[in-house]
Amino acid sequence: MPETDPTRSPRPSQTKIVATLGPASSQPPQLAHLIRAGVDVFRVNMAHGDRDEHNQRLADIRRVSEELDQPVGILIDLAGPKIRLGELPDGQLTLDADSKVRFVHNLPLPLGEGRGEGVSEEPFLLTTTYEPLIEELDVDDRIMLADGTVSLQVERFTDDYAECRVIQPGTVRSRQGVNLPGVKLSVPALGPKDRDNAIWAAENDIDFVGLSFVRTADEVLELKSLLREHGSEAHVIAKIEKPEALENLQAIVEAADAIMVARGDLGVEIDIARVAVAQKEIIAVCNRCRKPVIVATQMLDSMQHSRLPTRAEVADVTGAILDGGDACMLSGETAVGEHPALAVEMMHRIALQTEPLCRERPSVPPPDLSAEGVNQITEATVFAAGRMAEKLEAKLLVVASGSGKTALSVAKNRNYVSAIGVSDSPATLRRMCLYWGVIPLPGAPTGDREALLQHITNWGRQAGLLHKGDRVVLIAGTGLAVTAHNMIVVHEIE
Repeated sequence: MPETDPTRSPRPSQTKIVATLGPASSQPPQLAHLIRAGVDVFRVNMAHGDRDEHNQRLADIRRVSEELDQPVGILIDLAGPKIRLGELPDGQLTLDADSKVRFVHNLPLPLGEGRGEGVSEEPFLLTTTYEPLIEELDVDDRIMLADGTVSLQVERFTDDYAECRVIQPGTVRSRQGVNLPGVKLSVPALGPKDRDNAIWAAENDIDFVGLSFVRTADEVLELKSLLREHGSEAHVIAKIEKPEALENLQAIVEAADAIMVARGDLGVEIDIARVAVAQKEIIAVCNRCRKPVIVATQMLDSMQHSRLPTRAEVADVTGAILDGGDACMLSGETAVGEHPALAVEMMHRIALQTEPLCRERPSVPPPDLSAEGVNQITEATVFAAGRMAEKLEAKLLVVASGSGKTALSVAKNRNYVSAIGVSDSPATLRRMCLYWGVIPLPGAPTGDREALLQHITNWGRQAGLLHKGDRVVLIAGTGLAVTAHNMIVVHEIE
């Protein structure tokens, strides 16, 4: 028996769902199941798999999307300058409190053996994927391993090694991540492998490209420039997971097309007690600048093995939505979890329960009209159309958008009337998959207002959404203004 009924057509939540692909979710039947369960955007983590695997996943997503006649966005997540441990004996190593560890450039001796300098216990020797590590460390710097569960402190170093004392004991495994809170690294955000993957994304018309470990707005602009050089209009998602990113948050948000609150590494790089506060700060800046924001990492983590989440996880998702997040992301839950479709359905259920509360406690602040890309005429028109739709108890708010900017404005104004986005551009429709509350509708005629309204009417009736006497509000344009969207049309179903 399937976990869910794959033929059901749930009312989509206004909060969008991003699902990470992996062994548990990459086959076409699984993709179709997840889309029906509520996935809007699929994330492909470029830190795993090879080019053949990535090409296959891309082809499968697009084929299933076409078969279901439902636009689905694709997010390619660049690995970035993630520092990882080298290989360990037996694949793992248990470090006791106050034991010593040395990071070395290479391992001339067997793994785990020290080089003996009159000490009774030889330090363990470790390597990392970051060659300049030893040169860029200093005494008292912290090194965090195993997602922050193991903590080291640098006590001394030479040209050949950096010796550390274990502050927080635990077990580490080969290839696990290494975090260096507060250490200023010279490594670029966009390394050679990331550039190669970004060019592949550009050549394959990918919708979103995630940039890991962003520290400055210039790094975002560098990726944008690379994509444009290769003919791509992909939107760049800047992942906030470094203290420097928080220091430069406003500039990074303005430079990026969207933001991800990447709480995994962020919770290691800053005090974990501050993560929820930082999340609220990031979401608030994104909403003022009218940029989509994704909340990610361990949202329903227990569902990797359990069929139900913990109460705390439900509260976490609820809080992200009430804060004004546009999308919530599933990672291991769908990539390697035992119940990927159940995790998506649970995310959808939590969103449906939470979203009515957003009407009572609006979380989205007024726009920063000085921010890049925020058009005052569009904002005013969209704001008025949303209030009119609510006042008239309209069933649908329709926006035809060539680039998607007006559809994004609809999303960021948090209109609690179902919004339908139409466009002549398939890429724009796929990008709308990340826009809160906007349902992309393919195949609609956008050049003729009357034909568009008739198409929406026919579609709405067939879907059971529209009946005689219902009203539809269309955001349209006269063609006389700086922006094409400066007119509101109210249509009543006959």
